[in-house]
Amino acid sequence: MSSLAVFEPPVRRVGLLAGAGRFPILFAQAARRQGLSVHCLGVEGMAPEELFDSCDSCEFLPLARIGRAIRIFRKAAIGNVVMAGKIEKVVLVRPHLFWRLLPDWRTLHMWFRYATGNKKDDTLLLAVIREFERDGITFDSALDYCPELLVNHGFLTRRKPTPAQWKDICFGWELAKEMGRLDVGQSVMVKETAVLAVEAIEGTDQCIRRAGELCRKGGFTVVKVAKPQQDRRFDVPTIGQQTIQTMRECGAKVLAIEEGQTIVLDHDEVIRQADEAGIAIVSVNASDMQLRYAA
Repeated sequence: MSSLAVFEPPVRRVGLLAGAGRFPILFAQAARRQGLSVHCLGVEGMAPEELFDSCDSCEFLPLARIGRAIRIFRKAAIGNVVMAGKIEKVVLVRPHLFWRLLPDWRTLHMWFRYATGNKKDDTLLLAVIREFERDGITFDSALDYCPELLVNHGFLTRRKPTPAQWKDICFGWELAKEMGRLDVGQSVMVKETAVLAVEAIEGTDQCIRRAGELCRKGGFTVVKVAKPQQDRRFDVPTIGQQTIQTMRECGAKVLAIEEGQTIVLDHDEVIRQADEAGIAIVSVNASDMQLRYAA
């Protein structure tokens, strides 16, 4: 008597290029809950060690080893890759850059073929994507796998902005959108319609600290938005517990983020910490800003 073998489809594999922060961990956990096999390459010195427990395989590589990363993904039969986590761009302006990074040939090819115009985020990350695409590796948005991380519209905390703080939110929104359009940064710090700090290469937390040093009386507003031309395969605006901790230390009292465009990591804990610190978090959109301006 013969028996029929039960066909089991192969487990779908996804690659993860991981930078700093908790986003890569939460992405890996979400992908594995969906039955995917996650194979991670983390940036050495940036990606968190917890990724070893959150992925099916994990290896850390220096920043400028694109050729090795491509070989590893191809050997693992990875056709789709996701970027998640922050890449610290300040390394690019440190002295002796070449000797610090010692780039391989594929990294050099990427740099001179796709990234010679400038060092903006979009330029550099699109260059990385193009180099991988030469080997048939496609990049997806992490949000294709975990859209639940995007923030919903409305007030997230018990405390709400005052009329004066709403004025700062509207003022900061226009500035942040313009900075995003120029691919400079996605956050601005505002106090009484005066710009305290604009995010650039240092990142949001350092920008908040700079605003705190300039505005010792505190009470300023942080506005963080998506770029008008946001490519969701990389650089999606993200906040988390560290954002709230930095705001608390520096005296910031309002955080305005963009609805449906911003990732909130560890949502419940972020809200709990904000409520405890008396920080107002509000998720807004362009229509909100138009209504506030009209009022």
